[in-house]
Amino acid sequence: MLPLLLAHAVAAAVAPWLVSRLGRRAFLLLALVPAAAAVWALTRTGAAHSASPPQLVLPWVPSLDLQLAFVLDPLAWLMVLVVGGVGALVLLYCAAYFDDDEPGLGRFAGCLTAFAGAMLGLVLTDDLLVLYIFWEATTVLSYLLIGHRPGSKVSRAAATEALVVTTAGGLAMLLGMVLVGEAAGTYRISQILADPPSGPMVAAAVVCLLVGALSKSAQVPFHFWLPGAMAAPTPVSAYLHAAAMVKAGIYLVARLAPGFAEEPVWAPVVLGVGGLTMLIGAYRALRQHDLKLLLAYGTVSQLGFLTVVAGLGGYNGGLTALTLLLAHAMFKGCLFLVVGTVDHLTGTRDLRELSGLGRRMPLLLATSVVAAGSMAGVPPMLGFVSKEMAYDTVLTRATEGGGLPDAVLLAVLVTGSVLTVAYSARFCLGAFGRRSGADDTPLHAPGRDGVLLVGVPALLAGLSLLAGPLSTLVEPWLEGYAELMPHAGHDVHLGLWHGFSPALGLSALTLGLGALLVWGRTAVERGQSVVPRVPAAERGYRLLMRGLDRLSLEVTGGVQRGSLPLSLGLVLGTTVAVTLGAVAVGLASGADLWPDSVTLWASPADLGIVAVTGLAALVAVRSRRRFRGVLAVGVSGYGVAALFALHGAPDLALTQVLVETVSLVVFVLVLRRFSGRFNDDATRKQRAVRTVIGAGAGVMATVVALIAAGARTATPASAGMDVTAVDFGGGYNIVNVILVDIRNWDTLGELSVVLVAATGIASLVYVRGNEVHEHNERLRQARVQRRRQVRPTTASRSWLPAADQVPERRRTVVFEVLARLLFHTIMVWSVYLLLAGHNLPGGGFAAGIVAGLGLTMRYLAGGRSELQVAVPVTPGALMGLGLFLSAGFGAVSILAGGLVLETWTFTWDVPLLGEVKVVTSLAFDVGVYLVVVGLVLDVLRSLGGQVDVQIEQEQGVDRQPAPSDPSKVGSDQGDADAAVAGRLSAGEEVGR
Repeated sequence: MLPLLLAHAVAAAVAPWLVSRLGRRAFLLLALVPAAAAVWALTRTGAAHSASPPQLVLPWVPSLDLQLAFVLDPLAWLMVLVVGGVGALVLLYCAAYFDDDEPGLGRFAGCLTAFAGAMLGLVLTDDLLVLYIFWEATTVLSYLLIGHRPGSKVSRAAATEALVVTTAGGLAMLLGMVLVGEAAGTYRISQILADPPSGPMVAAAVVCLLVGALSKSAQVPFHFWLPGAMAAPTPVSAYLHAAAMVKAGIYLVARLAPGFAEEPVWAPVVLGVGGLTMLIGAYRALRQHDLKLLLAYGTVSQLGFLTVVAGLGGYNGGLTALTLLLAHAMFKGCLFLVVGTVDHLTGTRDLRELSGLGRRMPLLLATSVVAAGSMAGVPPMLGFVSKEMAYDTVLTRATEGGGLPDAVLLAVLVTGSVLTVAYSARFCLGAFGRRSGADDTPLHAPGRDGVLLVGVPALLAGLSLLAGPLSTLVEPWLEGYAELMPHAGHDVHLGLWHGFSPALGLSALTLGLGALLVWGRTAVERGQSVVPRVPAAERGYRLLMRGLDRLSLEVTGGVQRGSLPLSLGLVLGTTVAVTLGAVAVGLASGADLWPDSVTLWASPADLGIVAVTGLAALVAVRSRRRFRGVLAVGVSGYGVAALFALHGAPDLALTQVLVETVSLVVFVLVLRRFSGRFNDDATRKQRAVRTVIGAGAGVMATVVALIAAGARTATPASAGMDVTAVDFGGGYNIVNVILVDIRNWDTLGELSVVLVAATGIASLVYVRGNEVHEHNERLRQARVQRRRQVRPTTASRSWLPAADQVPERRRTVVFEVLARLLFHTIMVWSVYLLLAGHNLPGGGFAAGIVAGLGLTMRYLAGGRSELQVAVPVTPGALMGLGLFLSAGFGAVSILAGGLVLETWTFTWDVPLLGEVKVVTSLAFDVGVYLVVVGLVLDVLRSLGGQVDVQIEQEQGVDRQPAPSDPSKVGSDQGDADAAVAGRLSAGEEVGR
């Protein structure tokens, strides 16, 4: 089973390449893949109908109990034959239908092959969640196939319509799957059906499942998407909308019937919706002039018929459902391909334009008559056998206590079948008959393509014709599914003749009344034209979509107005309301949410720190100046670090202090672009709302912390990590070992997020386009002119290499001296934290922040030019190298024969140093170190250096004194030179 699915995936992947090399002939090779699936099913016929059908179970997501479980039981066996057999014939037909220069033909071939594979997986899987995955795969692929011609507005609209409707039904179905799976304690379909759960929740789940099935099989009120999907190429209609995709809904109903057909909600939904769909589809088919639309509405009608039969339950219903499903796949697939051939050879599908094709295309006429006869239930085709079985089954139910509902259902089936006879004859007469007073429709010779254009539908029609007389031989291969359901008496059997019976009488009545409708078709058409048109369901869909669009615009305009206070208020308010609401519901239901005991403080020092932190928080809220508010927020952060230190978490305390310090620096750098005071003069009402939201957030955080502390029932994830840290990671600093050894995949993902964040920061700050380019060009010219005019003099000495490029009014000698004295010590300390972090407080993250703070000191003392001298590489290079080291360490561990990111420890005795231990995860930690350093450097160069450039441009610092004012040339030359040098450095950085 799995090799077949993989073969479809590979074929779909290489299909575009094959089409580019072979053109439409590539379809001949692609047809081998679904054909192989059908042949495989035939070779497994005996095993599929045995007591132990073939199955394959592979674990996939153990935490969700999700398995790749597949089984070939009688129902799956028949569906594989339909999906694979019809799929192979449709692909063969495509080799003649399309031209080599068809736009997007390679993509179309890949999608159609992938669709066949998705349907194969859908009918074989024995897991509800995996079935949903394949289900949605068919939805997406059908969207791509219907919208094959993206230049057509009609194709795009039809594809979107089908996607929205079937996806909405699929989501409802997913809810039902989860409810059923949880109620049954398993998601294996075979186990659920062997012992189906019951109860109100299961009843709701069954309704949700049926919504998904009915939307997929185009049942009322979802039926409108199928006629719209006729905008797709005809082979797509023949496969997806006649033989495969719409059968997914029928398949799901048939799959669930053995376990849930006795649910009280089953019959009203399945039988009621199916019967109504059969009548509406058949009636609307009689009003169509487009052959393809006629078949589309006829398909809707036949799918309603199939839904009714599949939902009947019992042995009779099961056997009838499979017979009708097989017959429908053959005659409907054949008729759609006939329409494709007619359209291909004449250039039209309009019944009012076609005339005289039957005389010139007798084989195609015979093919159509046989397929349409099977659809209408004319003997000896298989369609007649299945329709008589359906009559017999419903008659038996009605006469054995079914009462009025079954009598009404029988009347619906007969009425729908009468209309089916009428639109089947309308198809044949309209496509191949001769209209009085009209010339024969021009017809171009099919050439060699005619073998496939006519031969493929003729083959399907021939199978439908043979299957009727041979139906008694087919019955043993269909009754395996029916045996899963209870026998209700008077079991039906396949065959053309069962004697004179009420069912035969109903069949004769159906054909007779249908013939009357055909004979009086002119009067029927006039009558239909007089009957007012009922608003189509598609109109309701469009009104609903327009309403949703309008609602989304109104909601978006109301809550997304570019106001940061409004956005934060909505986020916090929603979070507080939902969280506290859930807590309130839990308390009202009597749940015990609170911990048994709460320790308010461990020592008096806790109270002092909390008091200072709380006071700082109040100052931050009440502050009217930005800088004061930032400092108050920083004090709160340092208070949290002090609490970490008091409670024995020095590693967390160190990290908190470093992160808080970097945050303060970033805030200060950003504040340069704002005024000194907050410009938000909130009203009293706004302040009250903010107070409520802030207090609510605080209460929510406190409540969640208390509940979380007492809610744990499972063993903590940290249990045993003190031992694992030494045995697995070779270190005594549990926090660092968790980051680089135990949860290194999480850390690797966080490093990727850091890179994305850094890229976003740089993009926002450097988004100056041509202005930056022009500024860099001016700086280049100024540098050339300065080199020509300024002669080198006695070299000056400075504490920092680039300090002379800072204007004198901005220089601080004490700061420069401290930076010179402390920078190297800080960098050495960062390396020490990096190397010692496996056993002591530190690690790559903390060490990287320390190094970043050292660079921050250099920048604050000497400006952006000094930062360039200190680290003459780009931030992107550092972060890229860091991620490469961290991810590359995982690849190296695999090459060394271990697991991904596995750690090894090496110990040597080194003279004078003693025992030296090296852990290979140090390479991972070095990567973390470089990424963090690169991030801080990126922040300094974007929010620091680049903002400096923007401020200087706005203040006019880069303008030289005008020649007309010679008094300023001498006095300000030093400042101008320093400004030019600083701008040169920044300009070079912008260019990079």
